[in-house]
Amino acid sequence: MPRIVPSPTIADVLLVEPDVHGDERGRFVETYRRSWLPLGREMVQGNRSEKQAGAVVGLHYHLHQADYWYVLRGRVRVVLHDLRQGSPTDGATEHVDLDGAEDRGLFIPPGVAHGFASLTDVLLWYLVDGYYNPADELGVAWDDPDIAADWGVADPVLSARDRSNPRRRELGPAVLPRAGLRT
Repeated sequence: MPRIVPSPTIADVLLVEPDVHGDERGRFVETYRRSWLPLGREMVQGNRSEKQAGAVVGLHYHLHQADYWYVLRGRVRVVLHDLRQGSPTDGATEHVDLDGAEDRGLFIPPGVAHGFASLTDVLLWYLVDGYYNPADELGVAWDDPDIAADWGVADPVLSARDRSNPRRRELGPAVLPRAGLRT
């Protein structure tokens, strides 16, 4: 049975430490099970992201979609920021380092902004509980001083989209998530 650890900083974020089995042939890890995530819905899409060391992705968020991340190779610094109005942890920022050699998954609920910095070259596998919907692909500035993210990289490489996201205080009511919002 895996160890499920609630975030000490952001409500509803879960760190999953699955059982690892191995012998001289190699190892086996069950990386995801729907029953491990009480707030999760059925995951409907799997994605793979490969990034070079120094890349920063985010901060992204969704009003309706949850993510489950699992680093297969390399190390990342994950930055999480609770944007959910009415959440007991609204405004909290958390940093979580994930390493492919450590076998840990991360459940990110809707309304929690998320991104990662590649501390090494990285292969990230992730599941989402909603099909790609451009209307639910939102972002907030990766370098917003009110979020105070520590990405752990000196000279980040960012996409044009991530360089142009608004600061949190610039987000209007239509794009600010509310705690408990799911459709």
